[in-house]
Amino acid sequence: MLGNGEFFTLLCLIGGIVVVLLIFLANAIKVVPEYQRLVVFRLGRSLGDKGPGLIILIPVIDRAVRVDLREQVREIPQQTSITKDNAPISIDFIWYYKVLSPTDSVLQVGNFELAAQGMATTTLRSVIGGILLDDVLSERETINNILRTRLDEVTGRWGVKVTNVEIREIIPPRDVQDAMNRQMSAERIRRAVVTESNGTREAAINVADGERQSEVLRAEGEKQANILRAEGEKQAQLLRAEGYTAALEKINGVASTLDQRSITIQYFETLKSMAEKPSTKYIFPMEFTSMMGSFIKGQSEK
Repeated sequence: MLGNGEFFTLLCLIGGIVVVLLIFLANAIKVVPEYQRLVVFRLGRSLGDKGPGLIILIPVIDRAVRVDLREQVREIPQQTSITKDNAPISIDFIWYYKVLSPTDSVLQVGNFELAAQGMATTTLRSVIGGILLDDVLSERETINNILRTRLDEVTGRWGVKVTNVEIREIIPPRDVQDAMNRQMSAERIRRAVVTESNGTREAAINVADGERQSEVLRAEGEKQANILRAEGEKQAQLLRAEGYTAALEKINGVASTLDQRSITIQYFETLKSMAEKPSTKYIFPMEFTSMMGSFIKGQSEK
C-alpha cells in the first residue's frame, strides 16, 4: 500500500508526463490547410515545404514556417516622384503577388514584406523619372505594365510572382491642376460650340430639304391639277360639241318638215320679241320684202 505522500507524488508524475505528452503532440502534429505550406527546418537544415494535410514534426528538433499561397495585395502609400521634365507628382498604387515557391520565399529573403515595399518604392521613382508629366497622366496602363514587369524581375528570385499593379491616384502640382482645369473647361466649351453648330447646320439642312420636298409636292400637285383641269375641259368641250351637233341635227330635222309659210311666221315672231325690248333702233333684214311677198301670196292662195 502506498502512503498519501507517495500517492500524491505518483499523481504529480503522471500529470507531468501527460502535460509533456500534450505539449509534444501540440508541437508535433500540425494541420496544414490547402492554401498554406510549411517550410520545415530540422536542426537548421531545410527539408522543403510540406502539406497540405496532417504534418508530424519532431519538437525542439524541427521548426516550421507557414507560407500562404493565396494571392496577396499590398498598398504602397503616396510617394513623391520627379518626372522626366522635373515636375513633382504624388503617386500611390497597389500591387498583387502570389507565392509560387514557398521554400525560396523563406530562404532567399529575410523580410519579404519590407523588402518588397522598399523595392516597389524605388522602382516607382525610377519608372516615373523616365516619363514626361503628360505621359504619366495619360499613359497609366503603360506605367502599370512597366511597374509589374520591373517588380516581377526582382521578386522572381524570391519565388514570388507579381500578378498585377494598379495606380490608384496621381496628384500633379497645383499649377498643373489649374492648367488642366482650364484646358478641360476650354474643351467643354469647344465641344458645346461644335455641337451647337452641328445642330444648326442639321436643322438648316432639314428645313431646306423640307422646303424642297414641299416645292416638289406642290409642283406635282399643280401638275396633276392642270392635267385634271385639261381633261375636264376636254370632256366638257366634247360634251358641248356633241350637244351642239345633236341640237343642229334636231333643228335640221324639224326645219326639213316646215314649209316656207311656217318659217316666215316664226321670223315675224322673232321680230316681234325684238320690238318689245326698249330700243331706239329697228333692223329690217334684206329678206323682209321677199318674205312678205311669199307670205301674202300664201294668204291669197287660201
